[in-house]
Amino acid sequence: MKQKIGKWLSILLPILLGLALVIYTYQKFTPEQLEEIKQQFKNADYFYIYISLIISAIALWSRGYRWKYTLAHLGYHPKISTNVMAVCIGYFVNMSIPRSGEVSRALLLKKYEDVPFDKAFGTIIAERVVDTFFLLSFIALAFFLEFDVLKTFVLDKIPFQKLMLLLGVGAFLFISVILLFRYSKLRIILLIKQKISGLVEGVTSIWQMEKKWAFLFHSLLIWASYFFMFYITIFALPETSNLSLSTVVISFIVGGLAITLTNSGFGAYPFLMAEILLLYNVPETAGTAFGWLVWTSQTLMVVILGTLSFLLLPVFNKNK
Repeated sequence: MKQKIGKWLSILLPILLGLALVIYTYQKFTPEQLEEIKQQFKNADYFYIYISLIISAIALWSRGYRWKYTLAHLGYHPKISTNVMAVCIGYFVNMSIPRSGEVSRALLLKKYEDVPFDKAFGTIIAERVVDTFFLLSFIALAFFLEFDVLKTFVLDKIPFQKLMLLLGVGAFLFISVILLFRYSKLRIILLIKQKISGLVEGVTSIWQMEKKWAFLFHSLLIWASYFFMFYITIFALPETSNLSLSTVVISFIVGGLAITLTNSGFGAYPFLMAEILLLYNVPETAGTAFGWLVWTSQTLMVVILGTLSFLLLPVFNKNK
C-alpha cells in the first residue's frame, strides 16, 4: 500500500507543481499580455523550430549509438536500433516519473537483447556521470561569463540564508548516506551493496573500453546538439533573436536544470525561461512564449518518437 502511494505521489506531485506554476504564471498577465503571447506563437518562425527538432533527433540517435561502446566492453552487442528506440522510450517514460527512463532502458535491453539488468543499468549510470561532467562544464562556463547576473537570479529566488540551509542539509544527508553504506549491517543495505557491485562494473567500463575516444566524440556530439538545438530556437522570435552567446549559455543551463529536476520541465521550463530572460530585458510575455515554444516542440517530438519506438521495438524483435 505504501509503495502504491509513494508511486502515485512521485507522479502526481511534479505534475501538480507544474500546473501550479502554469496557473501562477498566467494569473500575472493581463488579457492584453495573453493576447500578445498568442500572437507571438502565431508569428513565430517555425523553420528554426523544425531545424532544432532535427538537431535534437541527432542527439537521440547519438545517445543510442554511444551506448554500444560501454555494452561492447562488457561483451554485449545489441542492435543499434534497439538501443536508439530504448533511449526514445526512456525519454518518454521520464515524462511520467522523473529518472524512471533509465530503469526502462535497462529493462528493455534485458527483454530484447538478453543484457543483464544491473550491467545495462551500470552503463547508463556511467553515461550519466559523463553527462553530469558536461552539464557542470556548462554551469562553470555560465558562471564565468555572467557571475553577477546568475548570483542576482539565484538570490532573488532563494534568499541567501535559505540557500545556505539547503546546502547544509544536502551535505548532511550526503555524509549520512555514505556512513550508512560504509558501516551498516542491515540486510537491505547489504543487498543494495551486492547490486551495486554489478553497477560498478558498468560504470568502470567507460574508463577501460577500447573505443573510449569514439565514446567521447559522441558525448561531445550529444551536448553540442543539445546546445545548438536550443541556440537555433532563439531566432524563432524577434525578441530573442539578438541574445548574446553568454545569455544563451545561461538560459540553456537554466532550462536544462528545469528539465532535470522536474517532470521534463512541465510548467517549470517556461516559467524559469521567462524569469532568466527578463534579466536581459526580454519582455516576460516573449520569454514565456519562447519557453513554451522550446518545451512544447521538444516534448511533442519525444512523445511521437517514444510512441513509435513502443510500437516498432516488438516488430524489430519478433523472436522476443
